[in-house]
Amino acid sequence: MAAVTPTSPAAAEPTGPTAGRPPTPYKKWGRESWKLRAPLLPALIFLIVVTQLPFVATLVMSFMSWSAQPDAPERSFAGLDNFKTVFTTPAYRTAVLNTIEMTVVVVGVSALLALGIALLLNHAFIGRGLVRTMMIAPFLIVPIAAAVFWGNGILMTGFGLVDGVLGQLGVPGAQDIAFLTDHPKLAIEIELIWQWTPFMMLILLAGLQSQDPEVLEAASIDGCNAWQTFVHMTLPHVRRYLELSIVLGTIFIVQNFDSVLGMTGGLNSTNIPFAVYETFYSAKDYGVASALGVVVVIGSLIIATFALRVVSSLLEEES
Repeated sequence: MAAVTPTSPAAAEPTGPTAGRPPTPYKKWGRESWKLRAPLLPALIFLIVVTQLPFVATLVMSFMSWSAQPDAPERSFAGLDNFKTVFTTPAYRTAVLNTIEMTVVVVGVSALLALGIALLLNHAFIGRGLVRTMMIAPFLIVPIAAAVFWGNGILMTGFGLVDGVLGQLGVPGAQDIAFLTDHPKLAIEIELIWQWTPFMMLILLAGLQSQDPEVLEAASIDGCNAWQTFVHMTLPHVRRYLELSIVLGTIFIVQNFDSVLGMTGGLNSTNIPFAVYETFYSAKDYGVASALGVVVVIGSLIIATFALRVVSSLLEEES
Protein backbone atom coordinates (compact mmCIF):
# COMPACT_ATOMS: atom_id res chain seq x y z
CA MET A 1 0.00 0.00 0.00
CA ALA A 2 1.43 3.31 -1.10
CA ALA A 3 2.07 5.92 1.52
CA VAL A 4 0.16 9.18 1.26
CA THR A 5 2.57 11.98 0.62
CA PRO A 6 1.81 15.71 0.99
CA THR A 7 1.82 16.07 -2.78
CA SER A 8 -0.57 13.22 -3.50
CA PRO A 9 -4.21 13.95 -4.45
CA ALA A 10 -5.51 12.22 -1.35
CA ALA A 11 -3.61 14.58 0.91
CA ALA A 12 -4.79 17.65 -1.02
CA GLU A 13 -8.48 16.89 -0.58
CA PRO A 14 -9.99 18.71 2.44
CA THR A 15 -12.03 16.89 5.03
CA GLY A 16 -14.75 18.01 7.41
CA PRO A 17 -17.26 20.85 6.82
CA THR A 18 -15.16 22.39 4.01
CA ALA A 19 -14.98 19.16 2.00
CA GLY A 20 -15.92 19.66 -1.63
CA ARG A 21 -15.63 23.46 -1.52
CA PRO A 22 -13.10 25.19 -3.75
CA PRO A 23 -10.56 27.33 -1.92
CA THR A 24 -11.42 31.03 -1.90
CA PRO A 25 -8.40 33.25 -2.51
CA TYR A 26 -9.65 36.18 -0.43
CA LYS A 27 -6.47 38.21 -0.52
CA LYS A 28 -5.84 37.59 -4.19
CA TRP A 29 -9.46 38.42 -5.06
CA GLY A 30 -9.22 41.62 -3.07
CA ARG A 31 -6.04 42.74 -4.78
CA GLU A 32 -7.43 41.95 -8.23
CA SER A 33 -10.66 43.70 -7.38
CA TRP A 34 -8.86 46.87 -6.31
CA LYS A 35 -6.75 46.76 -9.47
CA LEU A 36 -9.95 46.87 -11.50
CA ARG A 37 -11.70 49.50 -9.39
CA ALA A 38 -8.80 51.85 -8.64
CA PRO A 39 -8.92 53.63 -12.05
CA LEU A 40 -12.59 54.46 -11.39
CA LEU A 41 -11.96 56.10 -8.01
CA PRO A 42 -11.09 59.60 -9.37
CA ALA A 43 -14.31 59.67 -11.39
CA LEU A 44 -16.31 58.41 -8.41
CA ILE A 45 -14.80 61.02 -6.09
CA PHE A 46 -15.45 63.76 -8.64
CA LEU A 47 -19.07 62.61 -9.02
CA ILE A 48 -19.59 62.64 -5.26
CA VAL A 49 -18.08 66.12 -4.91
CA VAL A 50 -20.08 67.57 -7.80
CA THR A 51 -23.48 65.98 -7.10
CA GLN A 52 -23.80 64.58 -3.59
CA LEU A 53 -22.08 67.27 -1.53
CA PRO A 54 -24.25 70.10 -2.99
CA PHE A 55 -27.35 68.00 -2.35
CA VAL A 56 -26.30 67.39 1.26
CA ALA A 57 -25.74 71.13 1.68
CA THR A 58 -29.17 71.82 0.17
CA LEU A 59 -30.75 69.26 2.48
CA VAL A 60 -29.15 70.91 5.53
CA MET A 61 -30.27 74.39 4.37
CA SER A 62 -33.84 73.14 3.90
CA PHE A 63 -34.11 72.69 7.68
CA MET A 64 -32.70 76.15 8.43
CA SER A 65 -34.43 79.51 8.76
CA TRP A 66 -31.99 81.34 6.50
CA SER A 67 -32.81 84.57 4.69
CA ALA A 68 -30.62 87.36 3.36
CA GLN A 69 -33.28 90.06 3.67
CA PRO A 70 -32.20 93.07 5.80
CA ASP A 71 -35.00 92.60 8.36
CA ALA A 72 -34.72 88.81 8.47
CA PRO A 73 -34.12 87.09 11.84
CA GLU A 74 -30.89 85.36 12.71
CA ARG A 75 -30.14 82.07 11.03
CA SER A 76 -31.52 79.19 13.09
CA PHE A 77 -32.87 75.66 12.92
CA ALA A 78 -36.43 75.63 11.54
CA GLY A 79 -37.28 71.94 11.49
CA LEU A 80 -40.02 71.19 8.96
CA ASP A 81 -41.30 74.77 8.79
CA ASN A 82 -39.82 75.35 5.32
CA PHE A 83 -41.52 72.25 3.94
CA LYS A 84 -44.77 73.35 5.58
CA THR A 85 -44.38 76.71 3.82
CA VAL A 86 -43.83 74.95 0.48
CA PHE A 87 -47.07 72.96 0.75
CA THR A 88 -49.26 75.68 2.30
CA THR A 89 -48.27 78.84 0.37
CA PRO A 90 -50.70 79.43 -2.54
CA ALA A 91 -47.92 80.57 -4.90
CA TYR A 92 -45.97 77.36 -4.37
CA ARG A 93 -49.09 75.21 -4.74
CA THR A 94 -49.76 76.98 -8.02
CA ALA A 95 -46.20 76.23 -9.15
CA VAL A 96 -46.74 72.55 -8.33
CA LEU A 97 -50.03 72.48 -10.27
CA ASN A 98 -48.43 74.28 -13.23
CA THR A 99 -45.60 71.75 -13.23
CA ILE A 100 -48.04 68.83 -13.22
CA GLU A 101 -50.21 70.36 -15.95
CA MET A 102 -47.32 71.18 -18.28
CA THR A 103 -45.72 67.77 -17.70
CA VAL A 104 -48.91 65.84 -18.47
CA VAL A 105 -49.70 67.86 -21.60
CA VAL A 106 -46.16 67.90 -23.00
CA VAL A 107 -45.40 64.25 -22.31
CA GLY A 108 -48.79 63.02 -23.52
CA VAL A 109 -48.81 64.95 -26.79
CA SER A 110 -45.11 64.30 -27.44
CA ALA A 111 -45.59 60.54 -26.93
CA LEU A 112 -48.47 60.40 -29.42
CA LEU A 113 -46.63 62.48 -32.01
CA ALA A 114 -43.43 60.50 -31.50
CA LEU A 115 -45.25 57.21 -32.00
CA GLY A 116 -46.82 58.41 -35.24
CA ILE A 117 -43.54 59.80 -36.60
CA ALA A 118 -41.64 56.65 -35.59
CA LEU A 119 -44.16 54.50 -37.44
CA LEU A 120 -43.68 56.62 -40.56
CA LEU A 121 -39.88 56.59 -40.34
CA ASN A 122 -39.87 52.84 -39.78
CA HIS A 123 -40.81 52.36 -43.44
CA ALA A 124 -38.27 52.66 -46.24
CA PHE A 125 -38.58 55.66 -48.57
CA ILE A 126 -36.30 57.93 -50.52
CA GLY A 127 -34.52 60.42 -48.26
CA ARG A 128 -35.39 58.65 -45.01
CA GLY A 129 -31.93 59.31 -43.56
CA LEU A 130 -32.23 63.04 -44.25
CA VAL A 131 -35.72 63.17 -42.74
CA ARG A 132 -34.49 61.39 -39.60
CA THR A 133 -31.66 63.89 -39.20
CA MET A 134 -34.04 66.82 -39.60
CA MET A 135 -36.45 65.32 -37.07
CA ILE A 136 -33.68 64.99 -34.48
CA ALA A 137 -32.48 68.59 -34.93
CA PRO A 138 -34.87 70.28 -32.41
CA PHE A 139 -33.63 67.99 -29.64
CA LEU A 140 -30.01 69.00 -30.31
CA ILE A 141 -30.65 72.74 -29.82
CA VAL A 142 -29.61 74.23 -26.47
CA PRO A 143 -32.83 74.55 -24.39
CA ILE A 144 -32.41 78.25 -23.52
CA ALA A 145 -31.63 79.06 -27.17
CA ALA A 146 -34.76 77.19 -28.28
CA ALA A 147 -36.84 79.07 -25.71
CA VAL A 148 -35.53 82.48 -26.81
CA PHE A 149 -36.03 81.53 -30.46
CA TRP A 150 -39.67 80.59 -29.89
CA GLY A 151 -40.36 83.54 -27.61
CA ASN A 152 -38.82 86.23 -29.81
CA GLY A 153 -38.86 84.73 -33.28
CA ILE A 154 -42.10 82.76 -33.53
CA LEU A 155 -44.59 83.81 -30.84
CA MET A 156 -43.62 87.46 -30.22
CA THR A 157 -46.66 89.72 -30.43
CA GLY A 158 -46.67 91.79 -33.63
CA PHE A 159 -43.24 90.62 -34.81
CA GLY A 160 -43.33 86.83 -34.51
CA LEU A 161 -43.62 84.36 -37.36
CA VAL A 162 -47.08 83.19 -36.30
CA ASP A 163 -48.54 86.70 -36.24
CA GLY A 164 -46.93 87.42 -39.60
CA VAL A 165 -48.35 84.29 -41.26
CA LEU A 166 -51.80 84.87 -39.80
CA GLY A 167 -51.67 88.48 -40.99
CA GLN A 168 -50.78 87.37 -44.53
CA LEU A 169 -53.74 84.98 -44.46
CA GLY A 170 -56.05 87.86 -43.60
CA VAL A 171 -56.91 86.82 -40.06
CA PRO A 172 -58.41 89.89 -38.32
CA GLY A 173 -56.41 91.14 -35.34
CA ALA A 174 -53.50 88.82 -36.13
CA GLN A 175 -50.94 91.43 -35.08
CA ASP A 176 -52.55 91.71 -31.63
CA ILE A 177 -52.45 88.04 -30.68
CA ALA A 178 -50.35 87.83 -27.50
CA PHE A 179 -49.45 84.19 -26.99
CA LEU A 180 -46.79 84.83 -24.35
CA THR A 181 -49.03 86.97 -22.12
CA ASP A 182 -52.54 85.64 -22.78
CA HIS A 183 -51.62 81.95 -23.10
CA PRO A 184 -48.17 81.58 -21.49
CA LYS A 185 -48.49 77.93 -20.45
CA LEU A 186 -49.76 76.95 -23.90
CA ALA A 187 -46.81 78.73 -25.51
CA ILE A 188 -44.33 76.90 -23.27
CA GLU A 189 -46.05 73.58 -23.91
CA ILE A 190 -45.86 74.04 -27.68
CA GLU A 191 -42.14 74.80 -27.50
CA LEU A 192 -41.44 71.82 -25.23
CA ILE A 193 -43.46 69.48 -27.46
CA TRP A 194 -41.45 70.67 -30.46
CA GLN A 195 -38.18 70.02 -28.65
CA TRP A 196 -38.87 66.73 -26.86
CA THR A 197 -40.90 64.84 -29.46
CA PRO A 198 -37.68 63.87 -31.35
CA PHE A 199 -36.23 62.41 -28.14
CA MET A 200 -39.22 60.11 -27.66
CA MET A 201 -39.30 59.35 -31.38
CA LEU A 202 -35.73 58.01 -31.24
CA ILE A 203 -36.60 55.60 -28.44
CA LEU A 204 -39.76 54.38 -30.15
CA LEU A 205 -38.01 54.03 -33.51
CA ALA A 206 -35.36 51.85 -31.88
CA GLY A 207 -38.14 49.69 -30.47
CA LEU A 208 -39.87 49.37 -33.82
CA GLN A 209 -36.66 48.40 -35.57
CA SER A 210 -36.04 45.66 -33.01
CA GLN A 211 -39.29 43.94 -33.99
CA ASP A 212 -38.88 40.70 -35.92
CA PRO A 213 -40.06 41.31 -39.54
CA GLU A 214 -40.92 37.65 -39.92
CA VAL A 215 -43.62 38.03 -37.28
CA LEU A 216 -45.18 40.90 -39.22
CA GLU A 217 -44.97 38.91 -42.43
CA ALA A 218 -46.68 35.95 -40.77
CA ALA A 219 -49.47 38.23 -39.54
CA SER A 220 -49.94 39.57 -43.06
CA ILE A 221 -50.12 36.05 -44.47
CA ASP A 222 -52.74 35.13 -41.85
CA GLY A 223 -54.95 37.95 -43.13
CA CYS A 224 -54.37 40.65 -40.49
CA ASN A 225 -54.85 44.19 -41.76
CA ALA A 226 -52.56 47.08 -40.82
CA TRP A 227 -54.66 48.18 -37.83
CA GLN A 228 -54.92 44.67 -36.39
CA THR A 229 -51.17 44.17 -36.79
CA PHE A 230 -50.46 47.46 -35.05
CA VAL A 231 -52.84 46.90 -32.13
CA HIS A 232 -52.09 43.25 -31.42
CA MET A 233 -48.42 42.97 -32.39
CA THR A 234 -46.59 46.27 -32.84
CA LEU A 235 -48.10 48.15 -29.90
CA PRO A 236 -47.43 45.39 -27.33
CA HIS A 237 -43.86 45.15 -28.65
CA VAL A 238 -43.14 48.88 -28.24
CA ARG A 239 -45.07 49.24 -24.97
CA ARG A 240 -41.91 49.10 -22.85
CA TYR A 241 -40.16 51.59 -25.12
CA LEU A 242 -43.19 53.86 -24.89
CA GLU A 243 -43.13 53.62 -21.10
CA LEU A 244 -39.41 54.39 -21.05
CA SER A 245 -39.84 57.47 -23.26
CA ILE A 246 -42.72 58.72 -21.11
CA VAL A 247 -40.81 58.26 -17.84
CA LEU A 248 -37.61 59.88 -19.12
CA GLY A 249 -39.60 62.71 -20.73
CA THR A 250 -41.38 63.30 -17.43
CA ILE A 251 -38.06 63.59 -15.59
CA PHE A 252 -36.80 66.22 -18.02
CA ILE A 253 -40.05 68.23 -18.16
CA VAL A 254 -40.45 68.32 -14.37
CA GLN A 255 -36.99 69.89 -14.16
CA ASN A 256 -37.59 72.32 -17.03
CA PHE A 257 -36.40 75.85 -16.27
CA ASP A 258 -35.08 77.31 -19.51
CA SER A 259 -38.40 77.55 -21.33
CA VAL A 260 -40.13 79.41 -18.50
CA LEU A 261 -37.22 81.83 -18.10
CA GLY A 262 -36.62 82.40 -21.81
CA MET A 263 -40.24 82.72 -22.97
CA THR A 264 -42.48 84.15 -20.25
CA GLY A 265 -40.23 84.96 -17.29
CA GLY A 266 -42.67 83.09 -15.07
CA LEU A 267 -45.75 85.16 -16.02
CA ASN A 268 -48.72 82.95 -15.04
CA SER A 269 -46.52 79.95 -15.84
CA THR A 270 -44.22 79.52 -12.85
CA ASN A 271 -43.23 75.90 -12.28
CA ILE A 272 -41.27 74.41 -9.38
CA PRO A 273 -37.73 75.00 -10.77
CA PHE A 274 -38.57 78.63 -11.59
CA ALA A 275 -40.11 79.05 -8.13
CA VAL A 276 -36.82 77.82 -6.65
CA TYR A 277 -34.96 80.41 -8.73
CA GLU A 278 -37.27 83.26 -7.68
CA THR A 279 -37.24 82.27 -4.01
CA PHE A 280 -33.46 81.98 -3.90
CA TYR A 281 -32.38 85.00 -5.96
CA SER A 282 -35.30 87.41 -5.65
CA ALA A 283 -36.80 86.68 -2.23
CA LYS A 284 -33.38 85.53 -0.92
CA ASP A 285 -35.08 82.95 1.28
CA TYR A 286 -32.46 80.24 1.10
CA GLY A 287 -34.23 77.85 3.48
CA VAL A 288 -37.54 77.72 1.58
CA ALA A 289 -35.73 77.60 -1.78
CA SER A 290 -33.69 74.63 -0.56
CA ALA A 291 -36.86 72.88 0.64
CA LEU A 292 -38.39 73.38 -2.81
CA GLY A 293 -35.26 71.93 -4.38
CA VAL A 294 -35.41 68.88 -2.13
CA VAL A 295 -39.04 68.31 -3.14
CA VAL A 296 -38.04 68.40 -6.81
CA VAL A 297 -35.18 65.97 -6.22
CA ILE A 298 -37.39 63.52 -4.33
CA GLY A 299 -40.03 63.66 -7.05
CA SER A 300 -37.40 63.11 -9.74
CA LEU A 301 -35.93 60.16 -7.82
CA ILE A 302 -39.35 58.53 -7.59
CA ILE A 303 -39.85 58.89 -11.34
CA ALA A 304 -36.29 57.71 -12.01
CA THR A 305 -36.98 54.56 -9.98
CA PHE A 306 -39.79 53.67 -12.35
CA ALA A 307 -37.49 54.44 -15.29
CA LEU A 308 -34.87 52.02 -14.00
CA ARG A 309 -37.50 49.32 -13.57
CA VAL A 310 -38.67 49.82 -17.14
CA VAL A 311 -35.10 49.65 -18.43
CA SER A 312 -34.40 46.48 -16.44
CA SER A 313 -37.55 44.86 -17.79
CA LEU A 314 -36.48 45.79 -21.31
CA LEU A 315 -33.09 44.17 -20.80
CA GLU A 316 -34.74 41.05 -19.38
CA GLU A 317 -37.03 40.79 -22.39
CA GLU A 318 -34.12 41.24 -24.81
CA SER A 319 -32.09 38.56 -23.04
